[in-house]
Amino acid sequence: MVSYLTILWLIYYITSLQSFPVFCGYLLIIALSGLWQKYTSRLNLRPFLILHNFGCCLVSLITLCGFLYGVYLSGSIYSKTPSSFLKLCFWLYWTTKNVELLDTVFMILRHRSRQISFLHVYHHSSMLLLSNIAYNSYYWPAIASILALNSFVHVVLYLYYGLSALRPQNPPQWKKQVTQIQILQFVFGFVLAFYGYANGHYCIYSIFYNSTMMVLFSNFYYHAYVKKPKLKLK
Repeated sequence: MVSYLTILWLIYYITSLQSFPVFCGYLLIIALSGLWQKYTSRLNLRPFLILHNFGCCLVSLITLCGFLYGVYLSGSIYSKTPSSFLKLCFWLYWTTKNVELLDTVFMILRHRSRQISFLHVYHHSSMLLLSNIAYNSYYWPAIASILALNSFVHVVLYLYYGLSALRPQNPPQWKKQVTQIQILQFVFGFVLAFYGYANGHYCIYSIFYNSTMMVLFSNFYYHAYVKKPKLKLK
């Protein structure tokens, strides 16, 4: 009975989030993306991609510095004391998760629907809701320490995408290393959350989420860079 009520409360809580309508709209756009590709021509959005990617890179750098400074002021990466300074950083971080949904929109407009994998949708949609929850209730140094890792990765990630959009004929040659950094992020996040949970600082959901991301990104890395394609018989 308790677990049933817990599930009902969780559903109510998620559906009452400010980002829930955006979340639903995001999934609807993806579901209808096939119609766009069927009846339209792909768009050339290079100027928008350059602006978007470098803009996300810059904002991620700002949130990274803000999170690190907020954790420094608290004196502990496991502090659960709410911080008015960190709340501003959490708001900016949450805002970027809304803006980053444009990654998917640009893929659809450019007829790149094959890039919209389960990993892509799961990561973007879950971070949208989780960042909203963190901003509303958990703007603590303990959460900021993990989000600082994510902000650092997004500085590197969007720098890569920005340079690729700026020089499409000569993109950076460190795409593989970007994925490796993403995987390391979740390894460090898992260790941080596991130690924090063992000492009463984190809930077990932090461990679960980092585990899912490690598995999904590792699977992507294996198929993209490790698994050798099968030779076709003539």
